[in-house]
Amino acid sequence: MSICSYMKGITLIVTEQIEICDVPMVDPEKVDRVKRALTDEETNDRLSHVFGALADPTRLRIIDALSREELCVCDISAALGLSQSATSHQLRTFRQLRLVRQRREGRLVFYSLDGFWTKIVIFIF
Repeated sequence: MSICSYMKGITLIVTEQIEICDVPMVDPEKVDRVKRALTDEETNDRLSHVFGALADPTRLRIIDALSREELCVCDISAALGLSQSATSHQLRTFRQLRLVRQRREGRLVFYSLDGFWTKIVIFIF
């Protein structure tokens, strides 16, 4: 059996065969364990938005920079060669997804990765 999938206007044809069971036999205990362990819909929805945001190369560069240390918008912009406006726009997306946190120090606002995401990003980079 060949696979043909359609993604964003690109048709991919995979010629390797997919192995399936010769006998349809379900292990009810395994199925029950997996069903109980599956991530809830709200978490899945949030994760899909997070991965969507991380699919942008500019946003990945910002996350990479913030994985190194806490930075203000000016520092991020200078390090990555972006305008402050573009940087702020991307950070707004990250704030909405709770990927970053901000800390105000006088007239400066510093950004860092938010808790859980710090560990994930450090693992990736």
